[in-house]
Amino acid sequence: MFQINEDKNSKSKKKAAKSESDDSEEETKSTRSKKKSNSGSASMFQTSADKDKDKKTKKKAKADKSDDSESEKEEKTKKKKGKGKKKKERSPSPEIEFDNLEKFVMEPAPQGVTVKCRVTRDQRGMDKSLYPLYYLHLDNEKKTFLLAGRKRKKSTTSNYLISIDATDLSRGGENFVGKLRSNLMGTKFTVFDNALNPEKALPDMSNARQELAGIIYETNVLGIKGPRRMTVIIPGMNKDNERVPLRPRNECDGLLIRFQNRRMENLIELHNKTPVWNEETASHVLNFNGRVTQASIKNFQIVHNKDLDYIVMQFGRIADDIFTLDYNYPLCAVQAFAIALSSFDGKIACE
Repeated sequence: MFQINEDKNSKSKKKAAKSESDDSEEETKSTRSKKKSNSGSASMFQTSADKDKDKKTKKKAKADKSDDSESEKEEKTKKKKGKGKKKKERSPSPEIEFDNLEKFVMEPAPQGVTVKCRVTRDQRGMDKSLYPLYYLHLDNEKKTFLLAGRKRKKSTTSNYLISIDATDLSRGGENFVGKLRSNLMGTKFTVFDNALNPEKALPDMSNARQELAGIIYETNVLGIKGPRRMTVIIPGMNKDNERVPLRPRNECDGLLIRFQNRRMENLIELHNKTPVWNEETASHVLNFNGRVTQASIKNFQIVHNKDLDYIVMQFGRIADDIFTLDYNYPLCAVQAFAIALSSFDGKIACE
């Protein structure tokens, strides 16, 4: 269904032909544009009240910046250049360290850092072929384990448990961090954390579960073969880059119902990037910059309508049971992994 559209070498050849002064100038510009892109991407996911506060902060920061001397500016430019060169020399996987795994998988990715991971699917054995196990690791030399997921048996709808322990995937276990639940058609999914059902929670809802994401796959009523269309709804971020808690009292106040009724306060709407039709290969293509190597209907990139170049998440096949999963701010590992799990689930109405 999808082929991978890699970058051409012509651009790199042109850059190599330029003078050293032009290179340094371009490097400074790219650093500035990247910095601007990072700050712009953060504002896309903020709630409206926090955006107004940020505008005032930016005005103050501009005034302070104008007071910098020329020598200070030169020093900053040199530092930026050094950072840019280091990034080029790094391996595809950034160095990510954490002390508390549960805290890390629930926190948004750091701004300006792409968290690169791999998802492996274990289908060995009679039972696992029907209910495979899924594992999420950092895509680095250590292959650091992050999350495991499995489909629950005897559930009326698709229901996946997510754990921070590769061997303990029980609902009552202390390593349970979240779950993914679908509707009867398998076209809509909701991601929850590990807190209590609203019916069992305190009256003030302080210990009630949060809804972390809603995933909607557009139904294919005409039966026309083509790329999937998906919408992802997530809670917005506040000025401190923290997720705005969403604890619905009942299903009528959930993330998907709010989106359906266009009650978008504190919510962010994302979509999969539309693949481009390639006449030469007679297929739809997306550019994954080398991170995805095999064609699959499961390959996708999630973006915000305000900036189609900022990839919030991308997912794609590199082997029969191995997939890359890269995510950026404001997603956390649990949200990204759950979105990937939803793509594995069978969708008769969508294909």
